[in-house]
Amino acid sequence: MGGDFSLWVYLAKTPLLWLTVTLTAYVLADRIAAATGRHPIANPVLITVALVGAVLAITGTPYGTYFEGAQFVHFLLGPATVVLAMPLYERRATVLRALAPMLAALAAGSATTLAVVIALARLLDIPQPVLVSLAPKSVTSGVAMGIAEALGGDPTLTAILVILTGIIGAILVTPMMNLLRIRDMRARGFAAGLAAHGIGTARAFQVSEVAGTFAGIAMGLNAFVTAILAPLALHLLF
Repeated sequence: MGGDFSLWVYLAKTPLLWLTVTLTAYVLADRIAAATGRHPIANPVLITVALVGAVLAITGTPYGTYFEGAQFVHFLLGPATVVLAMPLYERRATVLRALAPMLAALAAGSATTLAVVIALARLLDIPQPVLVSLAPKSVTSGVAMGIAEALGGDPTLTAILVILTGIIGAILVTPMMNLLRIRDMRARGFAAGLAAHGIGTARAFQVSEVAGTFAGIAMGLNAFVTAILAPLALHLLF
């Protein structure tokens, strides 16, 4: 038993271990999601977070040690986001036909998200640093953390809020769209990407390539618009 523990202590200091744990957890989570028929609640990211969190808690591993090994996955967020341009290019004709309603939805969605955050901040008397960290919650993590840091917020808190927003959005988007009887995959995908960034986009691709394409567009455009609107709105507020 002592030998096994010593081996674990040695392996825990190896960056490759936590990259392996993360990838293994995601593969397992994806298989669980597939076994449920891709049910919205069986979100692979949510399951992966639970599995990795359990391993860290059981082994007593601090986050800093974990991130040192798993940061390669974080690095891949950028290239993965750029790759979303491929289905956009392939379906450019479809996108151009829906350009006007997309821009209208983008303006309404981005403005509403910020308005709700600011209204809640006023109502609940949320401190300014927390509000700044909360404002870009519907934007993909790399951009959201940059916005929060530039405005004096806490990037770590922003990352947590972004992941929570993405998971909740990915879980709710399909049943909500069904409840509202919205069948157009362009609209469903755009809503998912606008509200739930990358995680919502991944969910949209599981449902339909068209939905995933429009989700990717919404995610990219919302990041751009929020990077402009958030500083303006917070400047007016404070």
